[in-house]
Amino acid sequence: MPVTYEEFADSRLAVLLRYAVMLTGDPHLAEDLVQETMVRVQLNWRRVVRADSPERYVRRMLTNQFVDWRRGSWVKRVLLRSEPDETLAVPVDHAQATADRDQIWSWLGRLPRRQRAALVLRYYEDLPDAEIAEILGCAVGTVRAAISRALATLRAQLVETC
Repeated sequence: MPVTYEEFADSRLAVLLRYAVMLTGDPHLAEDLVQETMVRVQLNWRRVVRADSPERYVRRMLTNQFVDWRRGSWVKRVLLRSEPDETLAVPVDHAQATADRDQIWSWLGRLPRRQRAALVLRYYEDLPDAEIAEILGCAVGTVRAAISRALATLRAQLVETC
């Protein structure tokens, strides 16, 4: 029996949102992207459910929607700001962006494993403190302390390089 749209959305929405965050780098924009994509999925559900892998089909729709947003003017039309935000630097040099990403991975690699796991569970998997504590087998306060220490370490490393 084919899965319904509601069942699909319930089971895959969080995964699609994490994917969108990794695409956009902005959780709010990622939410908009997923919402727009899921509206299109619902409108075309019969075609989606007939695909060999509905999830892969939807992920492709989401990716295409993201690429189209970057090409078109949608983001510029919806993003309302009184003045341009000078603090948001647009990476022009792809080599520098890659070097920056590698530097961040290096800093993350130097963190103690528990702190790194806490950061990934919080910021990549988007889990609340209680679930992180359950996964790590510690108290909620320990999770908060680990995240705080990890962020402080990362900030200190960033300041050292600037």
